[in-house]
Amino acid sequence: MEIISPIPPRGSRVPNARLGLLITGLIVAAVALLGMRSIDWFLLKQSLRHRFPKVEWITTAQLADWLLDKQREPPVLLDVRTEDEWVVSHLPDAQRVEPNASIEQAIPGVAKATPIVTYCAVGYRSATLATQLREAGFSKVQNLEGSIFQWANEHRPLVRDGQPVTTVHPYSSLWGRLLNDDARAPLKK
Repeated sequence: MEIISPIPPRGSRVPNARLGLLITGLIVAAVALLGMRSIDWFLLKQSLRHRFPKVEWITTAQLADWLLDKQREPPVLLDVRTEDEWVVSHLPDAQRVEPNASIEQAIPGVAKATPIVTYCAVGYRSATLATQLREAGFSKVQNLEGSIFQWANEHRPLVRDGQPVTTVHPYSSLWGRLLNDDARAPLKK
């Protein structure tokens, strides 16, 4: 009876090892060429959807189309960022809401059937508020996927003191790397 080893002879494994190294090298090269930013965005969006499963999301393209559609009731835009972030830029007609604000502070006197879109830098703070609004009975709440960072990266309208601008506060040096160079305002120390 012949015993057959599950491990192939040493010489036959070398081409497999070389193929594995080649594939790994190609993946690394592709990531380097495509940039880590797209992978970072993908992972961030997946993390947000997992962490906030009850939040309804709206893409930047969908929001841009909605804001241009004069037949639709415009949403209340809630910018859930700090004053320092807000003064650099925000979406036109947005209202700033302090992160961790109560529902009463965020939207006093707004009917629960009013369409609302929340956004922040990348989506965490605004998804938190969107969740709280839903739990409080607001039925038409959506969070902007990619938030103001993606909006700015796509060169969509931003304002500061009513005037058009093109840059956004980067929040931090870590999060700011999600912004394209031309959309990133200097981070004040």
